[in-house]
Amino acid sequence: MSVMELKQQLVDCIRMLEQSDIIDYNGHCSIRLDDGHILINIGSCQRSRLTVDDICTIDIEANQIDGRDKAPLERHLHCGIYRARAEVKAIVHAHPKWSTFLTMTGHKYEPVYAQGSLVYPVPLLDTPNSINNRPIADRLAATLGGRPAALMKSHGAVTVGKDIVEAFVLANYMEENAYRQYMALQIGKPYAFTEEEIVLCREKLWNDNLFKRTWDHFRAKLK
Repeated sequence: MSVMELKQQLVDCIRMLEQSDIIDYNGHCSIRLDDGHILINIGSCQRSRLTVDDICTIDIEANQIDGRDKAPLERHLHCGIYRARAEVKAIVHAHPKWSTFLTMTGHKYEPVYAQGSLVYPVPLLDTPNSINNRPIADRLAATLGGRPAALMKSHGAVTVGKDIVEAFVLANYMEENAYRQYMALQIGKPYAFTEEEIVLCREKLWNDNLFKRTWDHFRAKLK
């Protein structure tokens, strides 16, 4: 894809997350380019009306290269993960309700939904602090380790992928799982998938075609 096509893909991702109530007036997503630079939405943009003009470029040390306004304060979150994970090409950071409710009450994320089991286990950064400097960004990256997702106590969530489609889909799967876990907790103890069931889910559902189908489902609803 060209840089302009990747910018549009990033715009679509953020707008879909906003429509899904996963991103609101905050939150940011990024794509790492082949030259090592990073595309990310500016902090001041309206996520629901995002355009390619709202995408700026930063380097791996969080220095801004271009853009009509400033990159988000938590750009360090993205840079910390990219420095630690050479294979990661895209990141979603949001403040979704249901998964954050779990961290606020000390409930561990449990695999109660097939697609949601793809990110299990989900490590937890045990602080609500903003990821707005290098030391805390490196701490988050260490917490994430080699996993596809992490939660931040009373703050939000991050998912990563080999492209923005994967990072977007995993963010949706994780939040849907957290929603189902939360709702099930209101009437009893939810069933958590066994290790064997999780392996089977991953074999069947970690699939580029299925990820693209999920992406297309949400993209078709963009206004």
